[in-house]
Amino acid sequence: MIHKLNLENLLFLDIETVPETENYSDLSDDKQKLWELKSKYQRKEDYSPEAFYDRAGIWAEFGKIICISVGYFTEVNSVRRLRITSFYGDEHSLLLEFKALIETHFSKPKHLLCAHNGKEFDFPYIARRMVIHMIELPLKLNLFGKYRGRYHTWTRLNYGSLEILNITPL
Repeated sequence: MIHKLNLENLLFLDIETVPETENYSDLSDDKQKLWELKSKYQRKEDYSPEAFYDRAGIWAEFGKIICISVGYFTEVNSVRRLRITSFYGDEHSLLLEFKALIETHFSKPKHLLCAHNGKEFDFPYIARRMVIHMIELPLKLNLFGKYRGRYHTWTRLNYGSLEILNITPL
């Protein structure tokens, strides 16, 4: 698959997430109740909601993004170069900066987003955090409920790294 794509049209990305507060006790009573309900299936009876809270960063409703790192290729004088940058700090600000990059440089139909497990984690997580911060979604992430045939649109418009590299997981 990688031989069929123009690398200059790909934006590679990865996000780092953490629980929204450092400690479970810092959550409001309502948030603690919601966390207890949301995490019940995964933690079963083995952990209390508080003991399981260190895993809250994997759920966009209970986590936050602390860093989005991106890489993309450019070609200058027939020399391909990899540009890498990271957005970090206040989540609202880093989401706005990431959105600006997408809308300024990666908004055309030929442009694709690529992240390891991006379809299942990175893309929906970023979109949910933007919604929580009341940031209008860029077109590349505003794909909820849009279907083509039986496949969800962002599974057709964005890629996971295994698809790009044509690697079959074991």
